[in-house]
Amino acid sequence: MDSLHIQPIADHARVDWDAALAALPGGHFLQTWEWGDLKAQYGWQVQRYVCERNGRPAAAFTLLTRSLPRLPWRVAYVPKGPLLDFGDPSLFSAALDAIAGVAREARAIYVKTDPDLAADDSAAAAIYTERNWDASTEQIQFPNTALLDLAGGEDAVLAAMKPKTRYNIRLASRRGVVVEQTTDWDILYRLYAETAARDGFAIREAGYYHALWSAFSRCGRGVAFLAKVGEDAVAGLYLMHCSDTGWFFTGASTHRHRKMMPNYLLQWHTMQWLMAHGYRWYDLWGAPTVLDESDPLWGVYRFKQGFGAQYVRRLGAYDRVFNQPVYALLTRFVPYYWRLRHGLARRTRPNGHSA
Repeated sequence: MDSLHIQPIADHARVDWDAALAALPGGHFLQTWEWGDLKAQYGWQVQRYVCERNGRPAAAFTLLTRSLPRLPWRVAYVPKGPLLDFGDPSLFSAALDAIAGVAREARAIYVKTDPDLAADDSAAAAIYTERNWDASTEQIQFPNTALLDLAGGEDAVLAAMKPKTRYNIRLASRRGVVVEQTTDWDILYRLYAETAARDGFAIREAGYYHALWSAFSRCGRGVAFLAKVGEDAVAGLYLMHCSDTGWFFTGASTHRHRKMMPNYLLQWHTMQWLMAHGYRWYDLWGAPTVLDESDPLWGVYRFKQGFGAQYVRRLGAYDRVFNQPVYALLTRFVPYYWRLRHGLARRTRPNGHSA
């Protein structure tokens, strides 16, 4: 197995971290410096590590840890990491051991990882098992998604859409819907809060999203759009972008002017922006666990599917457990612990915040 030199990244060494992420495949916004900084403002301890091989970055991961109330232990999470070439089994094994080592030192009960691996990646699943990691019953991020390939350009993307979706895009444009870039976080949050109240999902306070959207916009890894009818903002979207991918991170809308199909033009404008800036993939961030109308994500998935997005099933989260009795308590007898205490539970709809 590979021997890796594990290099902690100091809190002020953002340049080193960004350089490592740029050098590694599979960059994800949940592994960016900005995401770690945001989580540090909300009770998490953040440690970043680069694993070097032959003097060069071979893997990297952000470790988030949080103390349990009135207990001497922590929980740990590597969101959408580690970042590495998963085609190198020896490297993957070594990186998992590195994560386990630093999490154990942090007195974690367990550590969770959920890199974007395909559900049928039996080799990766075997490595997890070999290194004593277990498939998790608790998914923090959506295990599945709807993914759109932008490589063919606008004509190819339009051709792959369902006819009704193309029609609705043209209809919105004909009826005067316009889409513009924005940094008006108050309007975006008001739309998001209205969406949450209407659809019955929990969101955080406005300050959390203002901090998040501002940080990613300042560093050039996020952009917001509003769809408007006249001066009335009727739909909004926050797009994360990193490496070769953009993510539909936050979606919001009002019932006003819904017949003008503003959400369709909003999504198409977002795709055009991604293509103009050289991105290959648009991850629409969340799809059903079961491809059936009974799944709570079925309706929003059908909307995404209309744009030509393909259903992608992923391997999901794996846990490395260090304290089995307490882990069993958390996962078996307190199944809503994350949901109630830290806001990390699986959501009933996509495009809210993520841990």
